Amino acid sequence: MSTDTRAVQLPSEAPRLRKPSWKDPRLLIGLLLVLASTAGVIALLDSQNATTQMYSAREDLAVGSRLTEEDLVAVPVRLGDSSAAYLPVADGIPDGAVATRLVTRGELVPAAAVGTTDGLGRKPVGLTVEDPLPNGAAAGDRVDVWVSLRTDTNSYEEPRLLLEAAEVAELTVGESALGASSSTLVQVLVDDDAMPELLGALSNDARIAVVLNLGAGS
Repeated sequence: MSTDTRAVQLPSEAPRLRKPSWKDPRLLIGLLLVLASTAGVIALLDSQNATTQMYSAREDLAVGSRLTEEDLVAVPVRLGDSSAAYLPVADGIPDGAVATRLVTRGELVPAAAVGTTDGLGRKPVGLTVEDPLPNGAAAGDRVDVWVSLRTDTNSYEEPRLLLEAAEVAELTVGESALGASSSTLVQVLVDDDAMPELLGALSNDARIAVVLNLGAGS
């Protein structure tokens, strides 16, 4: 039997893996991506947790009431993208600003509810009525205003509807000396077109009746 005397050649030693170098561009790019991602997450969390000082109403702000520091309270809130919809403390109160709609106590003051007297379109008129409105009636409700014009010293015409679904800007219930309700002062918002007739009725001692309009939207 013949024997193969050729030497068996062993494979050469495999090349060793080199440790990555800080100068390796792939490592640097990966590190930059991780840092950018971490910074983005931190910025997002900070933006979500950031608070902004906004004005809220200390008490109900009737339509047409002038806005002052005494009427408003600064509160820290998280609004995110909605912050532009409200009045920020940093901007201050605009000169001559009035409420153009009812802002209830504790409500953030909407930027859209801040304007000037010239831009109101409706003006508040105080009506004193002897018959109180139902319990629960408040600013923002709608009322019908009826008038009975005086014909002579002791007689009046039939009542007729003068204002329909007028918005109540403010409501104050007076009390007599015994604590019972005596009269109610109702501030209603009146368009310029209806103003002359209403003021004419008031100046001629017409009887005024205010009836809550439950079917009208606020």
